[in-house]
Amino acid sequence: MKSALKRLLCGLLGKDPEAVVVSFLTGEEGRARAMAAEAQRLIPGRRHFVVSVGECAQVRGAELVALRPGSAWELCRQLRRVFRRFRVGMAPLLLTSDAAHAPLRRAAFLLAPRRILAFNTRLESHHLRLRTFIQSWLFLRGVQLDRTRLRPRWLCPWKRDRTEIPRAYRILSGRPLCPLRPRMAVLSPYFPYPLSHGGAVRIFNLLREAAREFDVFLFAFTEGGEPQEVEAVLDFCAKVVLVGKPRYREPRWSTLTPPEVCEYRSPVMRRLWKQLGREFRIRLRQIEYTQLAPYGAEILVEHDVTCDLYRQVYERARTLAAWWDWWRWRRFESRAVGRFARVVTMSEKDSFLLGLAQGTLALPHARVIPNGVDLRRFRPQPEQPGRRLLFIGSFRHFPNIVAYRFLTEQVWPRLREEMPDVTLTVAAGPDAELHWRAQADSLRPVVPEGVRLRGFVRDVRYLYAEASLVVVPTLVSAGTNVKVLEAMAMERAVVSTACGCAGLGLEHGVSVWIADTAEDFAGGIARLLVDQDQRQALARAARTHAEEHFDWQPLGALQRELWRELSSPGLMIREAATEDLEGIRRIQEASPEAVRWEPADYLALDCRVAALGERVAGFIVTRRMGEEEAEILNLAVDPAERRRGVAAWLVGETLSSAPGPWFLEVRASNQPARKLYEKFGFREVARRPAYYQDPEEDAVVMRLESC
Repeated sequence: MKSALKRLLCGLLGKDPEAVVVSFLTGEEGRARAMAAEAQRLIPGRRHFVVSVGECAQVRGAELVALRPGSAWELCRQLRRVFRRFRVGMAPLLLTSDAAHAPLRRAAFLLAPRRILAFNTRLESHHLRLRTFIQSWLFLRGVQLDRTRLRPRWLCPWKRDRTEIPRAYRILSGRPLCPLRPRMAVLSPYFPYPLSHGGAVRIFNLLREAAREFDVFLFAFTEGGEPQEVEAVLDFCAKVVLVGKPRYREPRWSTLTPPEVCEYRSPVMRRLWKQLGREFRIRLRQIEYTQLAPYGAEILVEHDVTCDLYRQVYERARTLAAWWDWWRWRRFESRAVGRFARVVTMSEKDSFLLGLAQGTLALPHARVIPNGVDLRRFRPQPEQPGRRLLFIGSFRHFPNIVAYRFLTEQVWPRLREEMPDVTLTVAAGPDAELHWRAQADSLRPVVPEGVRLRGFVRDVRYLYAEASLVVVPTLVSAGTNVKVLEAMAMERAVVSTACGCAGLGLEHGVSVWIADTAEDFAGGIARLLVDQDQRQALARAARTHAEEHFDWQPLGALQRELWRELSSPGLMIREAATEDLEGIRRIQEASPEAVRWEPADYLALDCRVAALGERVAGFIVTRRMGEEEAEILNLAVDPAERRRGVAAWLVGETLSSAPGPWFLEVRASNQPARKLYEKFGFREVARRPAYYQDPEEDAVVMRLESC
């Protein structure tokens, strides 16, 4: 009966009783066609039309309607003539920020205002209805579909879709604890391995350096389960505590505290942070990144001045949402930095910005420990023929997405027009498309011709080696960029925006090429690709600058010095001095198995002591034998401090200071020492009869190939 009435009514109106689906191609052609195909899948069994302005390729399974260009009203009149015999049951269209498609989008609303099925650039769909106007409005504003249904707890306390907080955790044991080493806890928003982005590189290297003097307890949030490669960190950490990151389900606009801070609110982590600190008598605690500041510690590491980052975003966007993000972060960060005994920044510029946020010219309790680079791993490589560019930037960090779009949409067309043979490689980090969908307005990044988009690359050195130039097209940034330091260490010239290389002390035209507009950026790249002499001069100056300022070993010494300043004295490894000779003599006389040399002669060699305050607890003496070989001459520990890890610490510290083969001789009867050396990889290679005197004894020659 109902269908008969429908046919009668449609006949009276001159309409086909079967409703049709009219898809509007209101975006980039490839994505719009994908939307039309998705509409056919969602609404099968109907007649499908596809509408475009001007001619376009046929869409399989749909009838094409090409309209003449015009205003929204003119397009609507054309549509009414075409579809006067049809009932429009659904009108899918693509929501984009492209103004060129706005007239067709408005015409679709005029034709069928109650039948709009909106698709965003992630191809999520939502039927725009008045009765769900809040969700529809949020979807039109670009909010992800699953977040359009969220309502703040203070407004809708009955809502069930709430933040999910994992309860499970793992505590992994690494290097054995030493009762003489001070204990230090570090809290990170992620596990710092693999080294897939600059923050992980910094945390990994500085903790490895600090572990020479401290027992490190690493607390880290994880996403998607336990990390696969924990051994690299367990080599120098005493404990690693892994807690799942909460799934935050509040609207981002709805809290006075920045949402990035709320995302890491975990009662499980807070309990472990306090409980293990008491249980293991941890003397000092350090927080990595401002968003973790509410957990409380003595040291806060400001990897970037976050309020300055959002200030830059606001100055570019000038929207209410951008202002709200900036205001919240400025309020939160200015209060947070005042609650810590020390605040570590990446550069003097960052210290100045934090001081301004607190209304002073400088932050009195700030300490600058710059980002660094492993100069022994990233070594200069000769250039290869060709014109190859390299951009490294994990899409996990949204400024790298902004940089990629600036590079590919504005710089790349200008450059390719002048140099058609130039190529670009982009290393976008792990889960690049996932992070792109979460932070950009499209399903996946557009990859122009000549561009090779890579995900996570475990070892990026070969990418630097094959590149002619490294580009850093960063438009919004805070802190300092590790990728610039890696390029400098590999002796590759860098073309960067001013904020991309800020805080590194580089000079335009001397150690870097700086350009901020798309035209200047493309021009700088073209100039350096043509002028090999200038390109290589920039690269050599950059490598020299990196060697002078950004080696991880001296930066690690700054980290240890800061921790030492705030913690009570523990065992410390340092170079021997004249005032240590009496302690060395005392230990040597109490150690009949050790070599008996005159202690004053040790100062002409490489002699290190393990010191407990002013008292020497042990010493080791070594010497270099050419460029690639070294020898351990003597090792002894105060009998009162034995079996507490002092000897192992001395050997480990010494071996890590210089690669290459190591040699030593040890008494054949000294089994504890032989077992210690074997644990570090030494193997017996020869024997020297009657080498030792008083008493006479053979010497076992041991060799370590590398360390």
